[in-house]
Amino acid sequence: MTDDDGPSPPEQTGRTGRKRDHTRDAKILDATLDVLAEVGYSGMTMDMVAARAKAGKATVYRRWSSKGELVVDAIARMKYSKADAGNLPDTGTLRGDLLALYRPQTIEEGERTLRIMTALASMISTEHTFAEAADTALVKPWADAHLAFMRRAVDRGEIPATADIETLSRVVPTMAAYCALVQRRPFDREFLVTLVDGVIMPALHL
Repeated sequence: MTDDDGPSPPEQTGRTGRKRDHTRDAKILDATLDVLAEVGYSGMTMDMVAARAKAGKATVYRRWSSKGELVVDAIARMKYSKADAGNLPDTGTLRGDLLALYRPQTIEEGERTLRIMTALASMISTEHTFAEAADTALVKPWADAHLAFMRRAVDRGEIPATADIETLSRVVPTMAAYCALVQRRPFDREFLVTLVDGVIMPALHL
């Protein structure tokens, strides 16, 4: 799984109920990730993000009431890009689909991702109210993609309809988040294969 930037998530209203204008969002969220990677969560300010995005401070503050909220949305954009339900791989097998969603990163990309995840962990530890939102941004896009894969596998008769796909769809995304946030190490293909072959596929066929 990679954390490359991509298309913004579908139109949504923010946690305060305001309607979002995405005209400037992409640049601001990209700038947020850049600043996070460079200075961490404690060192980041919304003014720094505005300057990096070449956006007016008022533009940023109108969209996000706090830097915690801004970080959550930036992480959601980063994760959504490769787990877009409209652009999922279809290899013809569940195992193939699960592995095809993974994208290797360069050393530089991996280091940047870990810095961003370290910043996210710092945010969660100091602003507990964002823990659930961070889980939604970090885990849910991938869990939804895995659930879509598993539903397809059920439809084609590859796995039984009785399999607990709701639970199992969260295993790999949750472990990926654990690697990044707790162990502070990249989630690599070797570990993904171990999870898919040693945990997911056997559990689906029980």
